[in-house]
Amino acid sequence: GSGLSKTHPPEPTPEPEPTPEPDTETEKETETKTETEETVVAAAVVSPIADVQPAGASIATSTSSSTDVNSALGDLISSPLFYVTFGVGAAVALVRALEQSGVENAEFGLSALPIVLLTAISKTEFGAGLAKSIEDRRPALEAERARVERERAAARATMPAHYGPNRRKFLPESFGYEYPEHLDGTLCGDVGFDPLGLAKDGDGGALDRYRELELLHGRWAMLGVVGASTPEALAKFGGFQLGEPVWWKVGAAKLNSPDLALDYLGLGGFHIAGSSGLAVIAACQLVLMGGPEYARFVGIDSLVPVGVYLPGDRDYPGGAPFDPFGVSADAIVFERQKVAEMKHGRLAMVAMLGCFAQAWATGVGPVENATETWETLARAFL
Repeated sequence: GSGLSKTHPPEPTPEPEPTPEPDTETEKETETKTETEETVVAAAVVSPIADVQPAGASIATSTSSSTDVNSALGDLISSPLFYVTFGVGAAVALVRALEQSGVENAEFGLSALPIVLLTAISKTEFGAGLAKSIEDRRPALEAERARVERERAAARATMPAHYGPNRRKFLPESFGYEYPEHLDGTLCGDVGFDPLGLAKDGDGGALDRYRELELLHGRWAMLGVVGASTPEALAKFGGFQLGEPVWWKVGAAKLNSPDLALDYLGLGGFHIAGSSGLAVIAACQLVLMGGPEYARFVGIDSLVPVGVYLPGDRDYPGGAPFDPFGVSADAIVFERQKVAEMKHGRLAMVAMLGCFAQAWATGVGPVENATETWETLARAFL
């Protein structure tokens, strides 16, 4: 009944052949290295947020960081630090040489050069290879990003004055003010201020959008206050000849005198678009800002096609282009800097509003207003 014939017993199962041992030490080391790499990748894919430490090595050391995986050329072209240092000097020299050769409006083409170069790299096989390199190592990179975020969450837990339910708020508890539930202390700089409930949204989309806008406006305001006051201060106290140092008069002066040159630090000929008309200057600014704004709209992976992996998020992208000195490597320092940036940004927005109001009311610049105020106070109390 078993279906097996007594006259034909089953054939014995052949024993598996033993795996030959590697002949050389090199082959042994290669097999060991391959098994270790496969273990790291498999662990990162299965659990990208777990602490994976195979063979006594953490993800931070067994996988490449964003700086290692990035293209040096992509980091350079996309770095703001490059453009405000070497980029400015090179652009000034190039524009001067082209102007002397009879080329007009060379600064406009130069303004489009960064976005053109990045786009050109992304369309080549070289750029495709850079992007593929990042995608191949994406699981390990994302695991490292998750590990860093856990460190930052732990750092926020040690800062109850700035994060969490017991953080400082804009009114003392004795006022009995009911703070909005959607402001729970998760975001940096959250002091419970939303009296109109503008950021109250069931899915949190409104709160994220308002935080993004506040951060952007704060950063622009910090740049704007420095840009509005520094030229006037240099002209008043340093004797620099800047053409028109008062920030709100520059446009009218340029419109009335097209030949007026706006030179950096008053150095003759040291400008990029300073000798051009308002239309060319506006076009240069549009092209220069169009690329970064488009990249911000696309998201954190906008530079992957040129081999640049940004380990942060859209508000704090990090990486070599946006954190060249590695300040964010320390989680506690990073969280403190976030709070400081938000406070300074809010103060700068108020200060920039004051610059607008003073220009309308007094007809002079912020430095002149401050000087007159201090002189009045000194005469009154000294």
